Amino acid sequence: MTKTYGDHVTVAMDGHVAVVTLDRPPHNFVSVDFMRDLADALEAVDADGQARAIVLQSEGKTFCGGADFSASDDKVASGMDGVQALYAQAVRLFSVETPIVAAVQGAAVGAGLGLALVADFRVAAPEARFVGNFVKLAFHPGFGLTYTLPRVIGQQRANLMFLTGRRIKAEEALAWGLADEVVPAGELRAAALRLAREIAENAPLAVISTRKTLRAGLAEAVKAQTAIEHREQALLRETEDFKEGVRSVAERRPGNWLGR
Repeated sequence: MTKTYGDHVTVAMDGHVAVVTLDRPPHNFVSVDFMRDLADALEAVDADGQARAIVLQSEGKTFCGGADFSASDDKVASGMDGVQALYAQAVRLFSVETPIVAAVQGAAVGAGLGLALVADFRVAAPEARFVGNFVKLAFHPGFGLTYTLPRVIGQQRANLMFLTGRRIKAEEALAWGLADEVVPAGELRAAALRLAREIAENAPLAVISTRKTLRAGLAEAVKAQTAIEHREQALLRETEDFKEGVRSVAERRPGNWLGR
């Protein structure tokens, strides 16, 4: 039986694994409502108690393209109040108690990278790309990434990703610990499910207890960090460079920066 949350999130059980699928074509761009529906779904999985692990997967070529700043009708794209509401949902996602395995088939960009880091593990296809390209938008990282990314790959590699906006390919992500396994695209979902089942076959109370210790204070740290990120983003959003950044990324060209 499949349960639906909002228009773009479904949950199906496979034994003791909940398979959560995101389907907001073509790029699974984040929005406040979309992330609220996902948080509702994951919290429902927690509350039900049947699932001992979660697979988080998405339809299409892109795992999650982050925020669509070219969409003027989107709450996140159109103002900082929407961004703040998005980050409230991010804190909910990081508060989920059931272990999560993400299946990353394509690009995880910006807030999409943040979403991938909600998971405990990331199984990636060779085509996967991990991107924190905020500076190419003349913007500041968000979704708690300035806390979560260094926690996974170390401060220096996080510095490199954030200050260059570089696209990290799957094999490099594997070497860095940003991905835990790289498998052919056709085997991606099966590999993610296999890892989730490996978690789920263990004593559930012990798994949750151990995970709580390993992730102690994570949701609270994300909440504190998103407040800082939001403040910096609000300042940068008012600059001429930000407007140019949105244009240049949409036009696939380097930005013509003015420094104001």
